[in-house]
Amino acid sequence: MANTQKHLISFNLEKEIEHGIQVSNLAFRVGKQMGLSEETCHELAVAGVLHDIGKLRLYNYIAGEENPMVVEEMKYVRRHPELGYESLKDRGYSRFVLDSIYYHHENYDGSGYPENLAGEKIPMGARILRICDVYAALTSKRTYRDAFSSETAMKMVIDEVKNFDMQVFLAFQRAIHENE
Repeated sequence: MANTQKHLISFNLEKEIEHGIQVSNLAFRVGKQMGLSEETCHELAVAGVLHDIGKLRLYNYIAGEENPMVVEEMKYVRRHPELGYESLKDRGYSRFVLDSIYYHHENYDGSGYPENLAGEKIPMGARILRICDVYAALTSKRTYRDAFSSETAMKMVIDEVKNFDMQVFLAFQRAIHENE
């Protein structure tokens, strides 16, 4: 039993790393599409890789799950941006990277978390990570569903466009179509 549990945790860590790399690559490309500096694009890539690092402190709650999480578990998972920020704040990362990680679940319409920020109050890096994170999650296989095709995922993102900065959304679309 112990070996199985270690395997499940290791498998989930691999998926989290793959997800972070996908978000990182997307964020870098979106930054380029927006004409951001090379340094800012690099910082977006760093933030993308690390954006879910706070989940490492939550593995007792989420590791090895085969069904969608219940509401009780979601309250812990929603703490991962704060936990990630806390884990990284004294390790030499820039304010841009830290704020991008902390606010990456804020929605442009103010319905996100952890602070319910809206619009321009959300740091630009977090606005970019938000759409990249959603798309990467949709196009990845999960324990409870198959991956959506790029076309289906884009339709789903469009359906939720109120959650995203329109400038970022348009750059994201260009980045996705450029890659196809």
